[in-house]
Amino acid sequence: MQQKNWRFINTGLALVVLSIAFFFGMMVVAPKSTDPQELMSTVGEVSGVVGAIGVGLVVLGMLGKRFG
Repeated sequence: MQQKNWRFINTGLALVVLSIAFFFGMMVVAPKSTDPQELMSTVGEVSGVVGAIGVGLVVLGMLGKRFG
């Protein structure tokens, strides 16, 4: 059994949490924007990409140090 890469796992989880916090934090700011729909569209894309990178890091970390 290979050893898990805890640095990848912790970094991935942190990225997922930060992307969720960024998304919900921007929901507070969006009503004050001149174009809230476009703002939330952009924020959603950025949060999705960061969250996906985080999930990818978690998966690589779970596979072990051979892959990470």
